[in-house]
Order: sequence, then C-alpha cells, then structure tokens
Amino acid sequence: WERAPLLVRRGDPGYYAGLFSTADFDAALREGEVHFGTHLDVTSYAEGVRETHNPSGRALPAVVWDFYQNGCSLRLLCPQAFSPTVWHFLSILQEQFGSMAGANTYLTPPGTQGFAPHYDDIEAFVLQLEGKKHWRVYRPRTDAEVLPQFSSANLTQPELGEPVLETVLEAGDLLYFPRGFIHQGDCLPDAHSLHITVSSYQRNSWGDFLEKLLPAALQMALEEDVEYRRGLPMDYLRYMGVSNSDTVDARRTAFVEKVQSLIKKLVDYAPIDAAVDQRAKSFLHDCLPPVLTESEKAQSIYGFPARWQDGGPCNVDILITKDTEVRLLRHGIVRLCNEEAGVMLYYTTENSRVYHKEEPKFLELDPEYTDSIEFLLSSYPNHVSVANLPCETLEEKISLATLLFEKGILTTKKPLAKV
Repeated sequence: WERAPLLVRRGDPGYYAGLFSTADFDAALREGEVHFGTHLDVTSYAEGVRETHNPSGRALPAVVWDFYQNGCSLRLLCPQAFSPTVWHFLSILQEQFGSMAGANTYLTPPGTQGFAPHYDDIEAFVLQLEGKKHWRVYRPRTDAEVLPQFSSANLTQPELGEPVLETVLEAGDLLYFPRGFIHQGDCLPDAHSLHITVSSYQRNSWGDFLEKLLPAALQMALEEDVEYRRGLPMDYLRYMGVSNSDTVDARRTAFVEKVQSLIKKLVDYAPIDAAVDQRAKSFLHDCLPPVLTESEKAQSIYGFPARWQDGGPCNVDILITKDTEVRLLRHGIVRLCNEEAGVMLYYTTENSRVYHKEEPKFLELDPEYTDSIEFLLSSYPNHVSVANLPCETLEEKISLATLLFEKGILTTKKPLAKV
C-alpha cells in the first residue's frame, strides 16, 4: 500500500457548520486569554520569504485584525482551549487513533500565503471551514523523507518539483496528506480562507517505541547478565574505529561478532510490555480531558451536589457503600505503570485543554490495589459493585472507589443520593 494524499469533495458548504468559524475566532480574541506566540502566530510569505510578526503580550482584536487587514495570516494554536466543539471533536479522534490528536486553525486573507512550502511529522487532515484555498501537494523528495520523524525547514520552489495533487478546497471539503508530503496553500484573490488542520501520529512510530524499549532492555541485561559487564579488550582502540575500517584483522572480526551477538541477545531482556506502558503514559499526558455526556456528568464527581448553602458547605460527603455500582468513565483514561518509585496510575481526567500545560496526572497506589484497577479495566463497560473489588477489606474497597470517584475516573450507575 502506497501512502498518498486523499481529496474528499462534499459539495456542501455547511458540512462543518458549528465546528469553528471566524466568529469563534473573534470570540476567542475578545473573551479568551489569547497571547501572541503562545496561542496565536501572525505570519506572511512573500517572494520566497516566510516571516513571523508576533509582538509580545495579549492578542487583542484591534491589533490582530489590523495584521489581517494588512495581508498577514493568523494561526490559532490549541483551538480546543477556546472551543468546546473542537475539544469534543479531538477527544473522540484521540480515542480512535490511539495517539494525540491536535489542531490549528488558519485564517488567511484573499490573495495571500502565510507559510512556506514544507513537510510535517504528522498525519494531516485539512478541513475547509470557510472560503476557499489553493493547495499544492508534492511527494517526499527522497526515501529519507518518507514518514519523517521531524518536520522540515522552510523549502523553496526550485526544491519541490511537480505537485502530485493541485486543487482548490471549498467549504465542506477535506484534504489528507501523510507525513513527509510537502504542501503549500495560498488564497485566491476573490476569497478568504478559514481551515482547521487536525493532526495525529506525531512521534508514534516503531522507532519511537524502540527508543523506549532498547535502553530498558540494556539496563536489564547489565543487571542480569555478566557478559554485558565484562571489560572491553585492552587494545581495541588500535584496530577499531573508522580509520581502521578497511583493515583486515582477525581481532576486528571477533570484535564485530561479539557486538552482534550481544545485540541479538538483548532481545531476550526486552521488557516489551513495560515499554508499551511508558508509551501509554506519554500518550495520557498528551491527551485532552474526556468530554462528558450529561448522564456521565450526573453520575460522576462533576455532577455531585456539593455546594455552598445557608452559610456553609452542604452535600459534601461522598457516600459510596459496598452496594454502589461503579465503572471507569472511559477505558482509555487510565494506565497502570510499575516504576522504580512504585505503582503509578496515570489518568487524563484532570488534564488541561492546552497541550502539556501541566505535568502528568497520576496516583501512587499501594501494590495491593493493582488487581482492583485491572478488574475495573476488564469489566468495562459493565458496572460492578464496590463489594466485588478484589481488595482485602471492605474499608479498602470503599476507600479506593472513593478516591477514583473524586478524581473523575469512576462513575456510578446511579447518581449518588444527596446527603
């Protein structure tokens, strides 16, 4: 299967109505805390030169729209922080892709271009929200640029060759291009453009996984196998190295064979599942918090009736009993990791809608609670009574369920009764 761009024509200008609009862009500037460089980039591309024009401080409407009126493109980073609709959309996609789903929105004046040709380290889905935009997409220039690990620098027209796809996206259309495909978009003279680019699969390759796995495998091999701890030959510097690479020497052959055998043997020490857990831990840090339905809110800590009333707090106590039926809010919101410091439960329910604004969220658990977490995972989406959690005592069962409920990780089958 050869990866290639994909163009979807909707023929319906209102297909993405309600997702994001220029009115939402304006509302974010007026009502949100949008700052240049952090949430908004002001860019231009003319005569082969790409420039960024970000001043410092808050992006106030008068300044932003003046830039736009003078031919600059506006890129809103993390639109999910300002738009519940985009947040909801991305939270669904991250569950489907099993990796971070991000987005930027781009507002470009008629007859201008905001960015130089380049390729990205993401799978890109361009959704045309308003107006129209002329796109050119080019194949990777070399095998080394197929599914790249990192994005490119700005490229020039002579470096590109002929496009494999050239089209004008209109409102409602979608354009997909894989990692490594060079692309550039410019506005036609008669219309502005607003599009959102949804991204996924950034740093989510086999190579990225092996970056976690191989150091851990080597550490285990060093701890368990004396062959990895034996000293190097005293004279290996005399016959090894690039300057000696063409030398015919039995010692070189023996050295290379020894290295190859140790690398092959390293597979036996590879903690594959533990490395997957570490990847999952990173993914959970990348994730947006889940968007709750009304019933999920009512049956979770987010709908709990605690409030200030008659001069003091009321309905504060969370009364979970052995008969309370619970389940995980979502299957993918938690991950158990065995680490040097202990057993950690990483979770997404308290993440920010701004990418990596806060540190990873986790609970340090007593090892005896591991079976209960695994039980909740295997039981999902069914509810189980607190009494059936495999803890030693009823007090521990209730304590664990209450802790997970307070973190938004557990929901109850029925809303908890008011005290």
